Amino acid sequence: MSLFLVGVFSLPAFGQRRENDYYQLQTLVSAQAKTHSRDKRWRPDTNEVVLEVTGLTSLEDGRLAVAIRKGEIWILSNLEGDPKNIEYSLFADALHDPMGLVFKDGTFYTAQRAELTAIRDTDGDGYADEYENLAAGWGVTGNYHEYTYGPKLDHQGNFWVTLNMGMGEHAYNGDDLWRGWGVKIDPQGKLTPVCSGMRSPSGFGANQQGDMFFTDQQGNWIATCSLHHMREDSFFGHPWGLRSPHSDKFPTSQEVDKLSPGVPWPAAIPRVKNLKPPAVWFPYKKVGQSATDVVLDNTGGKFGPFAGQLFIGEFRLSEINRVFLEKVGGEYQGACFRFRSGFDSAVVRMDFNADGQMYVGLTNRGWSSLGSSSYGLQRLEWTGEMPFEIKEMRSKPNGFELEFTRPVDPESAADLKSYRMKNYTYLLQAKYGSPEILTERNDITDVQVSEDGLKVKLTVSDLRQGYVHELNCINLKSKQGDALLHPNGYYTLNKIPGLAE
Repeated sequence: MSLFLVGVFSLPAFGQRRENDYYQLQTLVSAQAKTHSRDKRWRPDTNEVVLEVTGLTSLEDGRLAVAIRKGEIWILSNLEGDPKNIEYSLFADALHDPMGLVFKDGTFYTAQRAELTAIRDTDGDGYADEYENLAAGWGVTGNYHEYTYGPKLDHQGNFWVTLNMGMGEHAYNGDDLWRGWGVKIDPQGKLTPVCSGMRSPSGFGANQQGDMFFTDQQGNWIATCSLHHMREDSFFGHPWGLRSPHSDKFPTSQEVDKLSPGVPWPAAIPRVKNLKPPAVWFPYKKVGQSATDVVLDNTGGKFGPFAGQLFIGEFRLSEINRVFLEKVGGEYQGACFRFRSGFDSAVVRMDFNADGQMYVGLTNRGWSSLGSSSYGLQRLEWTGEMPFEIKEMRSKPNGFELEFTRPVDPESAADLKSYRMKNYTYLLQAKYGSPEILTERNDITDVQVSEDGLKVKLTVSDLRQGYVHELNCINLKSKQGDALLHPNGYYTLNKIPGLAE
């Protein structure tokens, strides 16, 4: 383990800026269980509220609503002072694995294993007295991994829910309807299965345009963690959910099973009906290892220079990563970057408050993660100082355009030796995960630096459509002489702009 940590989290050189200089963490609740995270006899360390956070939503009055794995919803207040003075009020209980939380028009909504539930306090005493089954109809067999995630709201007021596949020897049978699907539920409770091919879609959320994206986690048929655009009749690669009734716009599970020995993703796309590649691949261990929640930076700059981008939770490595998206040829694609490491436990849920601070909910029971705690709640806040980062990485017909958060040093930015790039893809296969395959190097043949120093255009040889293009900015400096806080970007080039289909 120590060798792995050195490889992934190398210590900064003397004088080099750190993540904490720009984004500071405050621990509100942190606790270490009495047993190992994978122990079947797991026990918390205290009789206090066990904040194994599975849902978060900030309320307009500054309070925070928290769903926890025990099956309860708590309202936390007095969050700005000493964490010892946080006040807890139980709002709802007797829930079955609530895996998300939304508050709308005086009602809380959470996805339990078997239903989407609307929860209300009708008499105003601070405790829920009405639990309404808004929607149900998906399979629940008792398999431990049949989580139901959500909900999240789109711009039309619809609720979205994602349904985890079962795991293990008896992972699926005839009663697991719609497992591996993303479903949409209108305000009246009508359920519509929308897209399939998911394995473990433990986090999702809408971008600035209202389009919904989910993360999936590496496993069988899933090469590495990924971010996908959820839209009608799309299939994302995992065939087990195709056992549920579906239109002929989807492939059959038998058609996908033919590829089980392994086919490179670019070659698999034309062979499988409506197979959609991820908008972003997260290269394994380079940008996380087990992606979770998806949260839009809707703070209008209160959280720093990344307004409009997506933040992605990470379980195993206890961190948050960042995604920039653009549309090329009518489809989303983009780049991922590391953002903030060092959380106390696995990052499972995130939400912004009105002040632009991010609440981060933690729990690692059942698996394991970096960090000193088993569960808890932390708050991440921008210090107001501007980090030197790659803000955006856009695809161009002959390369990429980088936009930075601060002006670059013209000399180092114009040096071809400041950049290295390679590209690779993954296998679509039944086996667990995939290595990076078909790796080739790209030459940087020309660099153009904008007059204001905020943009750099890279002319790149031998771009490959359908491949991840990994960029390393080796010696690039800011105008003030700082190195990039995170020098690597990973762009999923599904389509090259201007290239004929």
